[in-house]
Amino acid sequence: MTAKPLVIRGAAARDVEQAIDHYRREAGDAVALGFVDSLEVALLAIARTPAIGSPVYGHELNLPGLRHRRLNRYLFLVFYVDLDDRIDIWRVLHAQRDIPQWMQESDG
Repeated sequence: MTAKPLVIRGAAARDVEQAIDHYRREAGDAVALGFVDSLEVALLAIARTPAIGSPVYGHELNLPGLRHRRLNRYLFLVFYVDLDDRIDIWRVLHAQRDIPQWMQESDG
């Protein structure tokens, strides 16, 4: 199966930058790089098989088409929407955050 192109929205890019900065400060470069590797694996899986993610938050937040996929070894969720020509990556949030509140923040 051909992978769909991914479009990383501004809020998702900021989420990733903040997570990397946090891991570098708190745990070091190796852990931060592990996060990046885990994120890349999740994004590749999403690009190849968009239906792989759970629609639970999409139903809960009344956002049809919203799915999420958890990263391996890290408590982060990648939120995305599968469109005809691409996959929009909306957010990359820590699983212990108030997900509904964070999803409502502007993409800016």
